[in-house]
Amino acid sequence: MTRPPVRTGSAGAAGAVHFSLLGPLTARRDGRELPLGPRKQRLVLATLLARPNTPVPVDVLTDAVWPDDPPRTARKNLQVYISAARALLGPAGDGGADRLVHGCGGYHLRIAEGELDTLRFGSLARAGRAAAGRGDVAGAARLLREALDLWEGPPLHDLRDSAGVAEEADRLEARCLTVYEDWAEAEIELGRAAVAVDGLRDLVERHPLRERLRAAWMNSLHQSGRQAEALAVYDDYRQLMARELGLEPSPAMAALYRSMLGRGREARQPAVFRRTPAPVALPAGTGAFTGRREELRDLLDVLGGGEERVVVVSGPGGAGKSALAVRAAHLLADPFPDGRVHVRVRREDGTARGRAEVLAELGRWCGIAEARAEFPATAAGAEVPATAGALAVLAEAWQEWQARHRALVVLDDVPDEASVRGLLPRSGKCAVLVTARGQLPGLAPVHRIALPAPADSEALELLGKLIGAGRLRTDPAAALRIVRACGGLPLAVEVSGMRLAVLRHLPLAEYADRLDDPSAALDELVAGDVSVRHRIASGWRDLAEPDRWVLGRLAGLADDGCFTLDRATVALGCGERAAIRAVESLIDAGAVTSPAGEVTAHAALYEVPRLLCLFAREQEVTAAGGRGGAPAVALSPG
Repeated sequence: MTRPPVRTGSAGAAGAVHFSLLGPLTARRDGRELPLGPRKQRLVLATLLARPNTPVPVDVLTDAVWPDDPPRTARKNLQVYISAARALLGPAGDGGADRLVHGCGGYHLRIAEGELDTLRFGSLARAGRAAAGRGDVAGAARLLREALDLWEGPPLHDLRDSAGVAEEADRLEARCLTVYEDWAEAEIELGRAAVAVDGLRDLVERHPLRERLRAAWMNSLHQSGRQAEALAVYDDYRQLMARELGLEPSPAMAALYRSMLGRGREARQPAVFRRTPAPVALPAGTGAFTGRREELRDLLDVLGGGEERVVVVSGPGGAGKSALAVRAAHLLADPFPDGRVHVRVRREDGTARGRAEVLAELGRWCGIAEARAEFPATAAGAEVPATAGALAVLAEAWQEWQARHRALVVLDDVPDEASVRGLLPRSGKCAVLVTARGQLPGLAPVHRIALPAPADSEALELLGKLIGAGRLRTDPAAALRIVRACGGLPLAVEVSGMRLAVLRHLPLAEYADRLDDPSAALDELVAGDVSVRHRIASGWRDLAEPDRWVLGRLAGLADDGCFTLDRATVALGCGERAAIRAVESLIDAGAVTSPAGEVTAHAALYEVPRLLCLFAREQEVTAAGGRGGAPAVALSPG
C-alpha cells in the first residue's frame, strides 16, 4: 500500500520540532531534518516517543537498547543519551519548560499533538470514529483517510532489530490496520468501494489471516460488480485456514459468503455482525467506595481516550481492584455505546474457570449466541463448546464481535496470562479491563495500574462510611491504629467497619488492641461470611511451592514486613542473583511490594503487606512443624 509523504502541518511556532514514528524515526525543525545521533541514542528517543507524555521506566529504556546483556555502565550511558537528546530537542513549546524530565516513574517526554505524528493519527482516528457513531459516514471516511495519509511506511522500520522498539512498532501497525478497516468499511457503506479495493488486496497479502480485512475486500469486490473475484477470496481464505490452522472460516465470514451467492450487489450482513442491543452486565457499585482518585482518573483517561485496548489493574487480594474496575465501568457509558460487561474468571471457591466457559459467557452476553445455529454442537445445558473446533469457531466469532463494536469488557480476578489469551481484542474498538493479583508480565502491550495500599486518609474515609463519622471522631487515634493494623488493605478496613457497625458497644481502642496482636489479627477480621483470612489463603494457593517457602522466610525478617536484598540473601541462604530472582518472582505475583521510584536492587526496601506477612508466618510455623524444621525448597547459591 503506497503512502503519500507525512504531512507535518503548519501548527507550531517557528523553530518547533516535529517528530515522526510512522515510517523511519525522524525529527524536523522548520522543515529541516535533524541528526538524531548514534543508533543507541535513537533507540532511546524512539522508545520515549512511542510513549509520549508518559513516564518511561529506566528498565524499559535499558531493555530497548541492550535487550540481552546490558553493560554495568548502562544507566550512565542512558544519562548521556538523554542529555544529548535534551540538547538536540530544546525546550517544550509551553513557556520554555524542559521537554524531557525525570521523575519517580522514569523519563517523561513532553510533547504536543501537533509535534508527533502518532498523536495526530490517534486524534484523527478518534474523530473519525466519533463521526461514524453520529451517523456521519462521509465525515468519518474523510477523517480516517486523513489519519492514514500520515503514514510513510512500516513504523520505525529502521530500528526494528530492537525487540522493545519492534513491539511498539507492531502496536502502531495494528492500530493502522484497524483504522484502514474502519475507513474501507465507511467507503463501502458510501458506495465508493472501488477506492479501497487495491489497498485491501495489498494488506490481505501481508496479513492473510486477518479476517476483517478479508471481509472488507470481499465486500468491496462484490459492490464493484466483481462477484466471482469476491467469492474466490473466500475460497482462498477457507483453504488457507484449513491448511495453516486446521479450521474453517468463522460463522460470520461464512454467512457473508452465503449472502453474496445471490445476484445483487448488496451483501446481507451476517447475524454475528449485526448490532444487538448493547449489553450492560455490571455488578452494582458499592456505596462504600472511597479513595483511589488518581487510579480512577487514570483508568477513565486511558479507556475513555480509546488508545489503549487492554488495561491491567494488579494488587493483592482485597486491595479493591474489582471495586475500582466496576466503578470505572459504570462511569464509561459514553465511550462504550455497544455495552459494558463484567465476567469473573474464577469461581466462588477461588479456582479458575476454563477459557471455554468464560468465552461462552461472553458470547451469550454479547449476542454471539444468536448465531448458535452456525456453530458446531455445544455441550447440553452448559452452552460450553463441546469440541476444540467449536471453541476455535466461538473464539473467532468473539474476535469478530470485538473488531466491529465499541464495548468494555471487565475480566475480573484473572489467575494467569493463559486464562485471557485469545479473549483480548486483536483489533477494533473494544477495550478489556483485567484485574489480577499478580502483574501478568507476559501480557503486552498493555497499560498497567498497580494498586498500592491507600493513604491513611482514604482508609479512614472508608472506615468512617461504615461506622459513621461521629463515632470515628470519638477516638481518631484509635481509628488510625485500626486502619494501619489492617495494612491499609481496603477489604480488611471494610471488614473492620462491618464488625464495628454491629458491635456498637466496642470501643475503637479495644478493637485496635486486638488487631495489633499478631496472633489474633486475622481471627478478628471476619464479618459473617466475609473473611480476610479466606481471601489471603486463596492468593497463597496461587503461589508456586518455592514462592510460598520464600515468602514464609521473608515474612519472618522484620515485624513490619520490610526487608532489604542483603537480609533476604541471608534468610534464604542463597546467592545474591538467586535472591533477586526469588524476590522479583514474588513481586510479579503481587505478594511483595517494591519501591515506586527507581532504585538499585541493593538499596531497595521491599515489603510483605502486614496481613499477608502474618498469614505467611502462620504457614511457616505449620510447615516447620510438619517437616522438622527442614527447608521445603532449596535455592541454588548462584
